[in-house]
Amino acid sequence: MKFHFKVLMKDINQFCIDAIIFSFSLFAAYLIRFEGIIPGIVLKQFLTLLPYIVIARIVLFQIFSVYKIVWRYISIQDALRMIKGLLPVTGLLSLARYLLPAKLFMLKVPISIIVLEFLLVTLGTLGMRMIRRIWAESAARNGLTQERQEIIKKILLIGAGDAGNLVVKELKQRVDLGFHVVGFIDDDPHKLSTVIQGIRVLGNSAAIPRLAGKYKIDEAIISIANASSRDIRNLVEICEGAGIKVRIIPGLFELLDGRVTVNAIREVKIEDLLGRNIVKMDPRRSEVVQHYRGRKIMVTGAGGSIGSELCRQLCMLKPSEIVLVDKDENSIFEIDNELQGRSAEIRVVPLIANIKNQTRLAQIFAKNKPDIIFHAAAHKHVPLMERNVSEAILNNVKGTVELARLADLHHIEKFIFISSDKAVNPTSVMGATKRIGEMIIQDIASKSATQFSCVRFGNVLGSRGSVIPLFQKQIARGGPVTITHPDMRRFFMSISEAVQLIIQAGSIGSNGEILVLDMGKMVPIVGLAKDLIRLSGFNEEDVEIRFTGLRPGEKLYEEILVDQERDQTTTFEKIFIAPPTESDLVDIQKWVETLIGAAERSQDEEIVRCFREMNIGYQGKWRTNG
Repeated sequence: MKFHFKVLMKDINQFCIDAIIFSFSLFAAYLIRFEGIIPGIVLKQFLTLLPYIVIARIVLFQIFSVYKIVWRYISIQDALRMIKGLLPVTGLLSLARYLLPAKLFMLKVPISIIVLEFLLVTLGTLGMRMIRRIWAESAARNGLTQERQEIIKKILLIGAGDAGNLVVKELKQRVDLGFHVVGFIDDDPHKLSTVIQGIRVLGNSAAIPRLAGKYKIDEAIISIANASSRDIRNLVEICEGAGIKVRIIPGLFELLDGRVTVNAIREVKIEDLLGRNIVKMDPRRSEVVQHYRGRKIMVTGAGGSIGSELCRQLCMLKPSEIVLVDKDENSIFEIDNELQGRSAEIRVVPLIANIKNQTRLAQIFAKNKPDIIFHAAAHKHVPLMERNVSEAILNNVKGTVELARLADLHHIEKFIFISSDKAVNPTSVMGATKRIGEMIIQDIASKSATQFSCVRFGNVLGSRGSVIPLFQKQIARGGPVTITHPDMRRFFMSISEAVQLIIQAGSIGSNGEILVLDMGKMVPIVGLAKDLIRLSGFNEEDVEIRFTGLRPGEKLYEEILVDQERDQTTTFEKIFIAPPTESDLVDIQKWVETLIGAAERSQDEEIVRCFREMNIGYQGKWRTNG
């Protein structure tokens, strides 16, 4: 009750202030028009119209929700709404001036007065609210300065463009955070010494060390929404050299409705420092949306890093049903719990199943009748599969065969197989199983009405068991960070990039095509480790990097294409096709049956012998002891 009374009194207070502004504006317009001496008959007109105009303007402000605007956060959009609320009365007065007969003198206001009154009332109402906003921000800032002077942080904003403008506006509103923006940094010479939102552009990035010392800067925020990885890396190095912490705003794809919030400003991540720009692919392109909207989609390996992110992004495309298949009940529980309730229109079906179990898979196909299948389930750890060769075949090869055959049998529309760059000239058991998986898909695609395709990409940053989480744990323990070889290099992509590729590949792939992402140059693992050490707040001298030697099955560097594959572009930028290659294999099915039979008898040596005899480019040095 007290709250409602307080709001009511606040509204009445605003009504009174606006009524005074409306009255004064009309009176001042008459006074200016007649140079301080208003004739009697005109004064009578003024007194007659005054109450009607004031009441009409207040009512219109109420209709246009002007009184719901919070003064402290008034924006350009709010100002436009107020002007819209003022225009009807001005318009009616103008119409009355030219359309009413002369005898209705009391309603025929001189046009100069109408124009003056509109300008004055606009200036008055907007000015009063802007003054209120400035006063509120100043009061909050002064109060903060008095109470929390010891924790005020002085910051530089790097980037004086649109994103920087949004950041400084947000920071001004969140004075409770204790941030004081000292100035902008921008490499555009035309912006030097310009003022944005009351904040001056102090210099370019080369001036950061000097400015950091001069103004005792605590932090820098990179407020460039489309900054390249190279630019971010350079800025991070400059800021770290100046002894100041650096953070970053989200990229363009993470911004919501073009608005930056303070909560979205984050630490610089390792993804920001990749040796290439993050590929910006929009999975919500119309042709992609139409391909998945209202469809039943099954994802194997749905509890894994790729599978779970795939389910999240597919939900944005509004399928009718997502069937989650994984043998790990905890992973399925977590992703099912996350997806449930995201949209009442999407049915989420969590299923515990091992893809090696043909009977269980057949039951799932018969009951759920998916339209599209994403096959992401696989054993992926290279050294581990060197010691578990038979299991790698049973899961990665037999599981793929069973799924592909069922997809063909049930006339599934699309089947997308998730492969790896380790499938190219494989030196590991895991890579060999992925290459055989691609060949299985290509073989069955040539005989089936189902549209089969493969997606091949490099290492995924942050996935479970990958190098980044391992490095982070080692750094947290104080080191050492272990790397197998100083010359080791890898292609890297973010989980989001990988999943966008998979989703878009699913909309265009067919005939056993292998779709590949242009991943730029390979990243040295040593450089990645050093970047992560710095981002963790340490110097390279603080954490030892130790080289342990190549593990079984590992390469110094990976490849994306074999020599025989020719690349061709697709409708999606950065995605190209490696068409199916001619194989010297007389019968891939015979070889697969031989491999599965050997795996079921745990004959690891026989499996590796098959790898060497098959035309898959296997270059492994597998030994009996793994």
